[in-house]
Amino acid sequence: MADDCLFCRIIRNEIPAKVVAKTDDCIAFRDINPQAPSHVLIIPREHVPSLNQLRDPDVVGRMAMLAAEIAKQEGIADSGYRTVINTNADAGQTVFHIHMHLLGGRGMGWPPG
Repeated sequence: MADDCLFCRIIRNEIPAKVVAKTDDCIAFRDINPQAPSHVLIIPREHVPSLNQLRDPDVVGRMAMLAAEIAKQEGIADSGYRTVINTNADAGQTVFHIHMHLLGGRGMGWPPG
C-alpha cells in the first residue's frame, strides 16, 4: 500500500467510505461524485497505480466478478450496467490506484465521454 494514496487510506480505514462489499482481495464503495443512480468503485487491496502497471491479470477478473455480484445486489444486473477502468490522465483517471467503476440505474449513451 502507498502511504499517500487515497484508496489505500480507505482500505486502511483512515478515510471513511460507504462500503458496499469486501472480499479478501477487493473492497467496493460508493463514489462520492456519482455519475449514475448506482455508482460503485471496486478496488484491489494491493496498490497498483494503473492498468499499465498490472502484472496479475486475475486482479481485474476478481474486480469484475465482484462488480457482477454488486450489480445483482443493486438491482441493476438485469437492466444493464457498465464497468469502466480509466487509465491515466487523458482517460480521466484521477486516483492512481487501479479501480473499476460500476455504473447503472439509468440508460447510458455511446460513445462515452
